Amino acid sequence: MEAVINFLSQSGFSLIVNSPMNLVMIAISFVLLYLAIVKQFEPLLLLPIAFGMFLTNLPGAGMYHAEFFSGGHIDWAAFGEGNAGLLDILYLGVKLGIYPSLIFIGVGAMTDFGPLIANPKSLLLGAAAQLGIFLTFMGARYLGFTGAEAGSIGIIGGADGPTAIYVTSKLSPHLLGPIAVAAYSYMALVPVIQPPIMKLLTTEEERKIKMRQLRTVTKTEKLLFPVLVSALVAFIVPSAAPLVGSLMLGNLMRESGVTERLSKTVQNELMNIVTVFLGVSVGATATAANFLNLGTLKIIVLGVCAFGVGTAGGVLLAKFMNLFVSKENRINPLIGSAGVSAVPMAARVSQVEGQKADPSNFLLMHAMGPNVAGVIGSAVAAGVLLALFL
Repeated sequence: MEAVINFLSQSGFSLIVNSPMNLVMIAISFVLLYLAIVKQFEPLLLLPIAFGMFLTNLPGAGMYHAEFFSGGHIDWAAFGEGNAGLLDILYLGVKLGIYPSLIFIGVGAMTDFGPLIANPKSLLLGAAAQLGIFLTFMGARYLGFTGAEAGSIGIIGGADGPTAIYVTSKLSPHLLGPIAVAAYSYMALVPVIQPPIMKLLTTEEERKIKMRQLRTVTKTEKLLFPVLVSALVAFIVPSAAPLVGSLMLGNLMRESGVTERLSKTVQNELMNIVTVFLGVSVGATATAANFLNLGTLKIIVLGVCAFGVGTAGGVLLAKFMNLFVSKENRINPLIGSAGVSAVPMAARVSQVEGQKADPSNFLLMHAMGPNVAGVIGSAVAAGVLLALFL
């Protein structure tokens, strides 16, 4: 009888009495699973995040121990004692910055920087869209978050999930769960969030602007671009080198023409494997203590503000640039919104809104310039935040 009682006392049904908030977290994980599967909100990452959240909140499972990573440090002694769970081990890839960098190699291999090279002005639009990061940072500081926490929240405005995870894992790992959920949820809602802002800030005449066809970019330019950008960023913001360097390595594999097998591998097998590990381990950090508080609500509100300000920043800069160019060289302000990085969704939104104004207008390739510039811009912004607060 004593053995039976001991067994029952260690069961999840008994342990849940001491941690009832875990049931709330499990319910939230079910909501996220619903959004990923039924509504298809960024399912490739939201689904593993949701299931990681579900696993970490199962009472008594012991797959993730937040105390192993408290204070921003890894308790290697605890790992050596054999007490680490499966999710503790997977989370090391997040904590050490391995997964986001590997994903950036895959992103680079899938990205064509041709539109950016053909129209260098679009780099400015990508930079302007990072305005959301720094204004949200200031807003978060005003609401009482520390500098490191505010930087982690602000990076949501970059609309780049791996970058948000990379920065947060370094600066504020206790916020990783809510920031990752907010970042990927809002990325999925780009087609909902951006159009009202784009229409509010532009006239119908501006939305009908047709841009000149982009010039053909040579292979030499495409080969030099990743090397020069990696060197330039590393000299200016060394802390951004891991992300930008990984991005450019993947792109060089794509453009070189001599590593097709490697390029396909990092675009498919590597990306898929790392996405699973990244999502599950990030979801594991969403414990009741870290997730169910007023701070999470503030992060959700600030996150949508970051997206909105980033969108507005790109659109407004495009309008400003039009004051100094001839009528034939005008920029359709709609492509400025694509600078928020969410590749290629933000560029598609620019295309859709442009065709609503004029069905014969094709903005997709023009919007891809600021879109890929936004990827570089968000990585550089991440490096700036890391340099300031790490």
